[in-house]
Amino acid sequence: MNPEQGSISIHTENIFPIIKKWLYSDKDIFVRELISNGVDAVNKLKRLVALGEAQVEDNPKYFVRVVYDKDKKTLAFIDNGIGMTGEEVKKYINQIAFSGAEDFIAKYQDKADEANQIIGHFGLGFYSAFMVADRVQIDTLSYQKDAEAVRWVCAGGTEYEMMPSDRKERGTTVTLFLAEDAQEFLEEYRLRETIEKYCAFLPVEIFLNNINPPKEEHAKEREAKPLNDTNPLWMRDPKECTSQDYKEFYYKVFTDFREPLFWIHLNVDYPFNLKGIIYFPKINNEFDRLEGKIKLYNNQVFVADNIKEVIPEFLMLLKGVIDCTDLPLNVSRSFLQKDSNVIKVSKHITKKVGDKLTELFQGEREKYHQYWDDINPFVKYGCIREEKFYDRVKDIIVYRTTKGDYLTLQEYLSRNKAKHENKVFYVTDERQQAQYINLFKEQDLEAVILSGPIDIHFIQFMEGKEKDVRFNRIDSDLSDSIKETKEQDEKTKERLTEIFQGALANDKLKVQVETLKAEDIPAMVLLSEHSRRMQDLSVLFGRSDLKGMFPDEEILVLNAGNPLVQAVLKLSDRPERKESLDLICRHLYDLAMLSHKQLEPAAMTEFIARGNKILMMLAQEEK
Repeated sequence: MNPEQGSISIHTENIFPIIKKWLYSDKDIFVRELISNGVDAVNKLKRLVALGEAQVEDNPKYFVRVVYDKDKKTLAFIDNGIGMTGEEVKKYINQIAFSGAEDFIAKYQDKADEANQIIGHFGLGFYSAFMVADRVQIDTLSYQKDAEAVRWVCAGGTEYEMMPSDRKERGTTVTLFLAEDAQEFLEEYRLRETIEKYCAFLPVEIFLNNINPPKEEHAKEREAKPLNDTNPLWMRDPKECTSQDYKEFYYKVFTDFREPLFWIHLNVDYPFNLKGIIYFPKINNEFDRLEGKIKLYNNQVFVADNIKEVIPEFLMLLKGVIDCTDLPLNVSRSFLQKDSNVIKVSKHITKKVGDKLTELFQGEREKYHQYWDDINPFVKYGCIREEKFYDRVKDIIVYRTTKGDYLTLQEYLSRNKAKHENKVFYVTDERQQAQYINLFKEQDLEAVILSGPIDIHFIQFMEGKEKDVRFNRIDSDLSDSIKETKEQDEKTKERLTEIFQGALANDKLKVQVETLKAEDIPAMVLLSEHSRRMQDLSVLFGRSDLKGMFPDEEILVLNAGNPLVQAVLKLSDRPERKESLDLICRHLYDLAMLSHKQLEPAAMTEFIARGNKILMMLAQEEK
């Protein structure tokens, strides 16, 4: 062909500066775009060969090769795909694939948040090269018989040059002459990191080569290995995948070497194309519950992590990969929110997760119980966030009890209804509330354990769904089953109230006198469920200023059948023992509080000093 010069068919010269400005924060995306173009070129050729419309050498080894040259400051993307003729270069490169550049500029010039959604949506994939290059050169040779190799060069304006190329092999080489602020892409670690981020599962082998490789050991061996897995697990038939395959894929993709609990392999061809694997990870501590990551792919090309418009929000607590070719590679999130395929995909994923949990509950309930401590934050969050998910799983939500069993709400109510009516007693801290738990166990009662951060919200959510059911913390109310039914003497109640209010210098203290079935417990502290929830919520949302609006409604419950309480009544008749009486009353109160919550540092110091003083008094009485 004869050398040719011309102008790229756009209506403004501002297009390249705009591309650079908008995509600067994610400029590594050009690697994805140029490698994806190479993969597309290979796939097009494969299709033509399969249709008998193109001929190639026997068993060709298709590739995309990224070659960097630090001396010349160039980065080349080479493929042996379909290639282009001169006419195709003019058609696909010189005419930017969108209409009306001025409209494009006017619409998006002030929208920085659209930065990494522009390229794919407007067919600008190749032009992402100008984010990092001062000059771009294309050398290409079409697969067609007797085609001539073509070179295209552009220095970042609208002017280009076309001329014959010395390329001998079918395919395309895109060479970037990197700008000064893009030299980082001449470092192996940076290129390797970017390729593995975006292209780890593309279906054509990708190689990274240094034009002047170091003489270090294993350098050549490293360059001979592809950086990607061309047949990722989610693209395979689930029937062909073993448990070990799923585990190894999980370890590799998420660098999490704890074995996942279980997984769901998504494989849908109609009414939309969706493949993927969702893992339920094992949780070691509370912080792990925030570490979920769902990777979104389009035809094996990485798009982004945790796109909540595509993936139901509650699934963000899990880990997995979703590949949906019906979703555009780069679009604005406002577009995704309205896209019918996005809505269908989200609903389908929700359904499959609910079905998997139900299948486990019904078919392998013991195993389901083993998983529950890890998966319950996800299930509860999903119920709160998505009504349809709650409808799917409401009958398989289980609660671990103080007896070590796992019961559904209906199972718990059925087993305890005669004793608790429609109350669900719960525990938030098994150590702190051990006294109350033991009291329940002695009477063959049980409470459920709700100790996670989400449980404050989940309790209120469930009360909204189950109108007749009320959740009460184990130290907020006394079940009738743990106290005697006999009436207390009014004079005794009044006398004990007066004694403890005086000893604690608190005439507002509420005192309740009962005869508990467990005689060894002298006193307990109760806090109303309403008051506790208000305080918990104020702490959860960091609103310490609200705490004063919800004062403690503590009730000191004294066990009239306990010898210590009876001794307090006797001591109150001896004025000379007033000091001892006050010490014992304050100590009984603090002992009750310790089973209710931690004492403040000053109160704990006083408690220890008082305990020592009481022991000294007892020792002196023995002399």
